[in-house]
Amino acid sequence: MILIHNFNAGPSILPEEVYQQASRAILNLNETGVSLLSIGHRTPEFVSILEEARSLVRELMELDDEHEVLFLHGGASMQFMQVPANLLAKHGVAAIADTGVWSTKAIREAEVFGKVEVVCSSKDTNYNYIPKDFAVPNDAAYLHITTNNTIYGTQWKEIPDTGLPLVADMSSDILSRKINFNRFALIYAGAQKNIGAAGVTLVVVNRRILGKIKRKIPTLLDYRNHIREQSLLSTPPVFAVYVAMLTLRWLKNNGGVAEMEKRNREKAAMLYKAIDEMPLFRAHVAAEDRSDMNVCFSMADKQLEPKFLQYCTENDIYGIAGHRLAGAFRASLYNALPRESVEHLIKVMKAFSAQFG
Repeated sequence: MILIHNFNAGPSILPEEVYQQASRAILNLNETGVSLLSIGHRTPEFVSILEEARSLVRELMELDDEHEVLFLHGGASMQFMQVPANLLAKHGVAAIADTGVWSTKAIREAEVFGKVEVVCSSKDTNYNYIPKDFAVPNDAAYLHITTNNTIYGTQWKEIPDTGLPLVADMSSDILSRKINFNRFALIYAGAQKNIGAAGVTLVVVNRRILGKIKRKIPTLLDYRNHIREQSLLSTPPVFAVYVAMLTLRWLKNNGGVAEMEKRNREKAAMLYKAIDEMPLFRAHVAAEDRSDMNVCFSMADKQLEPKFLQYCTENDIYGIAGHRLAGAFRASLYNALPRESVEHLIKVMKAFSAQFG
């Protein structure tokens, strides 16, 4: 029985078995008698955890031998800086698609290292669509996109193919749908939405794009150093890596990425259909760009929004409030969120509509 229906955007819901396994490991990791929180990060026990996590990523993403898998500190926000530090020369150009707050931050950090060309933007309509038919300069070092936008509820359904190295922030839809991940020169994702707890960042990078700039890169920012040290250049976030490993293991055992995509599309379709059919609610994202991960919606009567939020709380719905920049509501439908929670939310929306609509 589900006690609380957790739609929080991140850190987000994880599988129940992951909570159970992680909590046991805090007291006693794999019957070693030692807590996960105090295990040595270079011990065979932890190295095997890190290796399994890396192996699961390779398997689930079907990566080729040119791509390296790293588990790093700093969240996706650190990657806004680390990507251009490694890929953007002083007189080079980074092409970036502006589709929300996170891409805006990526633009700002890249400008520290070189020139940025914003190749497209949906800022004119408060980021409620994904731009199409844009041009990318041939001399750009890379094209950067944010595949899913948590705040505004948009998602790239078609990944652009420009011939340039492609860099993607996949923090909120990593491993939620089938993609040819080998197309990307570099992928980064904070773990705390689909693949684990806050504190660790997954980076998948093609070795061939590294080492091409002359700038001296600080030791901890240089991907090559992390590859050489197998994510042990500094003490890794041990607990977060372990939770990621457990979540990746759960994902594999539950049908892998293809099954997650099927479930996620079904959950999203159910909720969007309900929103579209109830006059009290509004979805503002262009239909073809609606995110399967973050369903953002509001109400026709803004004065009812606080009442609906309270009604959700009274009916065991958690984390439904929209981002502070967007307001209204946001239901995050990440991999671990069960279908039953979406069904419950729709039931609550219908009951509220019957009372106030």
